[in-house]
Amino acid sequence: MTPSGRWGTFARVSHDTSTARPATPIDQIADDFLAELVALSPITATGLGIAGHEEDLDDFSPAGLEAASRLRRETLARLEAAEAVDDIDRVTLAAMRERLGLAEEVHASGLEEMSLNVIASPLQEIRGCFDLMATATEEDWGVIARRMTKVPTALDQWKQSLTTAAGRGDVAPRRQVRACVQQCRDLTADDGYFASLLSGAKADDTELTDGTRAELASAVATASEAYADLGRWLEAELLDRAPEADACGRERYALWSRLFLGAEVDLEETYRWGQDEVARISAEMAAVADQIKPGATVKEAIAALEDDPRYQLHGTDELRTWMQTKADEAIAVLADTHFDIPDPVRRIECMIAPTQTGGIYYTGPSEDFTRPGRMWWSVPKGVTEFGTWKELTTVYHEGVPGHHLQVAQTVFRSELLNRWRRILAWTSGHGEGWALYAELLMAELGYMDDPGNRMGLLDSQSLRAARVVIDIGVHCGFEAPEEVGGGEWTYDKAWAYLTAHANQGEAWLRFELDRYLGWPGQAPSYKIGERLWLQLREQVRLREGDAFSLKDFHRKALDIGGVGLDTLRQAVLGELA
Repeated sequence: MTPSGRWGTFARVSHDTSTARPATPIDQIADDFLAELVALSPITATGLGIAGHEEDLDDFSPAGLEAASRLRRETLARLEAAEAVDDIDRVTLAAMRERLGLAEEVHASGLEEMSLNVIASPLQEIRGCFDLMATATEEDWGVIARRMTKVPTALDQWKQSLTTAAGRGDVAPRRQVRACVQQCRDLTADDGYFASLLSGAKADDTELTDGTRAELASAVATASEAYADLGRWLEAELLDRAPEADACGRERYALWSRLFLGAEVDLEETYRWGQDEVARISAEMAAVADQIKPGATVKEAIAALEDDPRYQLHGTDELRTWMQTKADEAIAVLADTHFDIPDPVRRIECMIAPTQTGGIYYTGPSEDFTRPGRMWWSVPKGVTEFGTWKELTTVYHEGVPGHHLQVAQTVFRSELLNRWRRILAWTSGHGEGWALYAELLMAELGYMDDPGNRMGLLDSQSLRAARVVIDIGVHCGFEAPEEVGGGEWTYDKAWAYLTAHANQGEAWLRFELDRYLGWPGQAPSYKIGERLWLQLREQVRLREGDAFSLKDFHRKALDIGGVGLDTLRQAVLGELA
């Protein structure tokens, strides 16, 4: 049944340009912003699948950051003078004001210029854009080579920002600088990213011509040396100026939290809630452990699962095939029942990533879907065995019904939404909160009833709840839980808390903890976002009573796109004036 309210018509929209909603002045402002942004940020263009900027890289210097700020300010001024003509416009107006306004707060704070961490700073962004570039033809490899030659300039421009910020006393924590130095060494090692890229370069499984290979080899050497030089520069120029303290402080944390959530939450209450969630999930894990092996502790049950051949995969080929099979199965069982899934969105590619840093991630499709949405698994060096019991929930998170349905379905809605709404609007709490909601949804629908898979879901949930506690507690200076001794948080207390409530390997968890300490507010946005998604669903369920339809709720919410969570709630409930 189509839900009541002004957003109910979304459930009846088809991908038919003959009935497309006419573009409005606000749509034009949004699309103009996107066009100008990708010209300033070729890396963003590559991530979005927008052609025309493949040979360039962003300017991460203070001048480049200021150019992006000027674009945001000019766009906000245009929005201030614009009038919404319908509900879709009202969402765009609210979402752009919130997203661009917060970005300006971050820019004014100087946090952009000091950006350096182990996962989401220019070091990783510059290298990471090459993963999404086409490699099917000789010309594709030529484009990669020409972009590679610009890596030294991009890194030097970033150094200018780091130097400017350091002059004000704004330097990333020492732990982050040291880890980034090591990343530079790993990337440029004899068996690192650059060497592997060159050795594996082929055009549709055909060897490159001598000319193209020589051009690529020269460019790769140039980029590799630039990263090696960056590592030396960070160690020589920034490390001694970096503070020992990991915490960013309460004021900065509140800004980061709003940026990642698109909502303002009570940090003290959320910190207490996080600890309650950890306790609740721990109790559920203990009950499931007894189902797996009567009388076993959680860690004993996990050890039994690791040894159980029913959950074992051997090698990355088996891993990729299993990922693809599970993603395709999820599409088949969810389409037309709990979700409307357009035909182009029913295709997802599961990939083994070219890096070896660990982790799984999703990249969205190009606008024309010639590049499909993809789920990537970055397998650490030397890892050849995988346990499906702990990873099925991740497939649901990154693929279907998680990020793939969320991102690709929004990209598809060209007859309804402007380009900014479809392909650029993204808020971590919305996106990652939805992905965690998707994991729970699959459990609600009965696809995680197997005790092993259920343990994997709970283990993942435990990690996400624990990092709410660690991230907020460390950065805001709240008192540590009694189980780690109370008092002031330290790295050792954070490590003890994390390892008590997460069961991944030590190297992986060390990286995770470094991530929390260097990227404040992002990791908790998953679990807090899930909380806000569940609260919204319950509000709609209570309001609509017997008329509530889960499929229609999903369609209505996803068709709004990746806006901030406050904007999402107001849009779904019809509260935007």
